[in-house]
Amino acid sequence: MLCTVTTPQDLDQRFREAVGGLAESAGEQEPGAPVREGSGLTGSAALDLFDAQLTSRHLDLAGRWLRSFGEGFYTIGSSGHEGNAAVAAALRPSDPALLHYRSGGFYCARVAQAMPVKDEENGDGAVAAAARDVLRGMVASSQEPIAGGRHKVFGNADLHVIPTTSTVASHLPRAVGVAFAIERLRRLGPATRSTRAARPQLDARSPWPADAIAVSSFGDASINHASAVAAFNTAGWCDHSGLRLPLLFVCEDNGLGISVRSPSGWVEAALRARPGIRYFAADGCDVAATFDAATEAAAWVRRHRRPAVLHLTTVRLMGHAGADAETAYRTPGDIERDVARDPLVATARLLVAASLARPDEIVSRYDEVGWQVRKVAEEVLSEAKLEGPADVAAPLAPRRPVRVAKAISEAAARAEGPSGPARDAGFSGRLPEEAGPLTLAQTINAALADGMVANPSMATFGEDVAVKGGVYGVTKGLRDRFGASRVFDTLLDETSILGLGLGAGLSGMLPVPEIQYLAYLHNAEDQIRGEAATMQFFSRGAYRNPMVVRVAGLAYQEGFGGHFHNDNSVAVLRDIPGIVVAVPARPDDAAPMLRTCLASAAVDGSVCVYLEPIALYHTRDLYAEGDGEWLAPYLPPDAWSAAHVPIGRARVYGVGSAEDITIITFGNGVRMSLRAAARLATEGVGARVVDLRWLAPLPVADIIRESSATGRVLIVDETRRSGGVGEGVLAALVDGGYVGAARRIASVDSFIPLGPAARHVLVTEDAITQGARGLLAR
Repeated sequence: MLCTVTTPQDLDQRFREAVGGLAESAGEQEPGAPVREGSGLTGSAALDLFDAQLTSRHLDLAGRWLRSFGEGFYTIGSSGHEGNAAVAAALRPSDPALLHYRSGGFYCARVAQAMPVKDEENGDGAVAAAARDVLRGMVASSQEPIAGGRHKVFGNADLHVIPTTSTVASHLPRAVGVAFAIERLRRLGPATRSTRAARPQLDARSPWPADAIAVSSFGDASINHASAVAAFNTAGWCDHSGLRLPLLFVCEDNGLGISVRSPSGWVEAALRARPGIRYFAADGCDVAATFDAATEAAAWVRRHRRPAVLHLTTVRLMGHAGADAETAYRTPGDIERDVARDPLVATARLLVAASLARPDEIVSRYDEVGWQVRKVAEEVLSEAKLEGPADVAAPLAPRRPVRVAKAISEAAARAEGPSGPARDAGFSGRLPEEAGPLTLAQTINAALADGMVANPSMATFGEDVAVKGGVYGVTKGLRDRFGASRVFDTLLDETSILGLGLGAGLSGMLPVPEIQYLAYLHNAEDQIRGEAATMQFFSRGAYRNPMVVRVAGLAYQEGFGGHFHNDNSVAVLRDIPGIVVAVPARPDDAAPMLRTCLASAAVDGSVCVYLEPIALYHTRDLYAEGDGEWLAPYLPPDAWSAAHVPIGRARVYGVGSAEDITIITFGNGVRMSLRAAARLATEGVGARVVDLRWLAPLPVADIIRESSATGRVLIVDETRRSGGVGEGVLAALVDGGYVGAARRIASVDSFIPLGPAARHVLVTEDAITQGARGLLAR
């Protein structure tokens, strides 16, 4: 019997007793008739949903069983939330779903929707097929259908279930992006595209039907998280702005965030108050009520292409997870009240009352499903696990440099041939290669335009990107040339900007979001770390979110700044597995590197961060005022292949004999180091200046080769001494067996102050020169 905690045995016994005590209903009912008066749920559909609910419950019980002898590694269950199976039934199997970790009923119902007949490979029906997917995740089997044993997630590309991490609410901004992209591609698809439009238009193939809607479920405690607030706000902002967003949020409200209770009425009040989001609600323990409310909500979203939230009140049975001792924070009365609302008992009561099943048939079906789930659990125990680090990391960040180079070559051929008229239109007849030497900002602008022509699925967006053309003019004129569907301003929220990019990438677009300043990225870093970087890892490449995030950053702005506009910390990016971090210092590198990032995103699904040194945007001179040596001509398409810059390759400048010292640097350090090297050359010192160009992955081979050539290495790192790029360079030298002398010059571990005081904490040319002299004197 239930005492002070619900165990699998208690829950099982309670279900049997409750169902056994139900009185049989007189009469018979047609399976196609409503399961009760006024409901749209038919008897046959209710029986199917009951199977999904039973499967989900027995998966929770199996998870605890596996854990009991050390073979199960995940016990967060869906018990008490099984009513969400009815949400799946109210949707189409082709509607993309991003699921809460308690949406097991939904997943099991989606499996049944998608497979009306048995899986011929395994001989599985819907129960066994759903069980096999989920149990493989629990035991970390390498045959698990989405993550391949890397994590237990609800995900399956064939079912249009997009895997999400366990980070609280972090998938909601992506869900907004998916809905945004579905509607944008629908409205700008081939059927509605003007054949007479002069400018290159958005053209991408969505993996979902044009009338699809996105659905995203989450727990009640999640609504307080900044990521959720950002998603709700952006959905409402879009609606208020007249932008259509076919998105159904589903809040599964069991009243608890692990041990912290949501204040009574708070969730409803908070969700009802969201402007621009239509509110629907139902008792999530009542499968018919849930189905009716979900059907109404989904139909409203699909018809109006506007966001809504479905608030389901549920219960949580068996605690937060297997190791959670509820008695530490819940009373026996609280637990008893939740168990009394068990949705499986509620559905059984509904079926018996409708004369669709007798109590003994309900128990028999419960046991049959339990037997099938246990059988599958025993089968997956023997399946192979991941073996070795290479096996684990294989899907993280595939690199196919030959294909990337080929993609650039093909883009160049198109630009010279069939895309020539589109390129002329994209530049309004003023091609950049005919404009003379350009600054870094002008070159990036031209490369973005060429990217828009070469990649019809590309869109660029962010704060002040469109009408203003960027705070520093980098995107100037792009909106006029490519239209508001491809170049647009967003609200001022970095989490939402990246979320739009994540969803757009999943939906077939090539997004290029801009983060206005590097310091602003820290507000939203988890969207890159927890969401973007993990998508291929947790889906074995079945889902990708190709994206090139442009970030204006680093220090040395004259007459402007403070730490928010002169941020020199990239540590938050350097340890994210799999992402590419590019830092173009010179105009003649900027365009090839941006083309490489765009091609890598398109070919390999890469997540690239393109970090642009603000202080070098409009720099024209290198050694003396008026020399114009920091400018560079923009290369025409027939020179793109020869100028290609592969990911992870450095650039080397020889100054003087280039035999005495190697200076390794990046970004603003390149210009300062070249100037310092010129001063050293007048003293008879030959230097080779190595521009890393790529901070992730570092150009390790180039670092070792160029360092060994002189035996003296000076690392010039404009980031902070602790956690800076220089640490990675030093580690690469040690790991590579370098035996020469090495010294590091880095910025002080400090935020950057306003005005002239910034010089006290940043690397200077004098410090570089003195450091080189000191190294040579050893």
